Amino acid sequence: MKTRRLVSTGSPFEKEAGYSRAVVQGDWCFVSGTTGYDYATMTMPESVAAQTENILRTIDDALAEAGFSRGDVVRAQYTVTDASFADEVFPILGRYFDGIRPAATMVVAGLIRPEMKIEIEVTALRG
Repeated sequence: MKTRRLVSTGSPFEKEAGYSRAVVQGDWCFVSGTTGYDYATMTMPESVAAQTENILRTIDDALAEAGFSRGDVVRAQYTVTDASFADEVFPILGRYFDGIRPAATMVVAGLIRPEMKIEIEVTALRG
């Protein structure tokens, strides 16, 4: 039986809401929806671009801790709070996923805190 492993960023949200930043099960890694907080300082930048950059760093760190890399990402889910943000984040995502091009979906929806403008979750498959 393959072991289930939990990965944490140390965010207070993880303990409070009862989730892990990532869960590894066999060759799969599921990274939870991640918002733009800088978890070292628990600050949120104002711009959606800066939030996106923070999110991608957090996801890279979680994948690395789990033993995966960005190149293993096969699925991405983007949630933005305003459709106009797509024009700002597409170039960042294009750079980040250059050559990887996972299956992806972007939706417009509200997030749980007013300062949150984008949330990203990814799924990775090793091999």
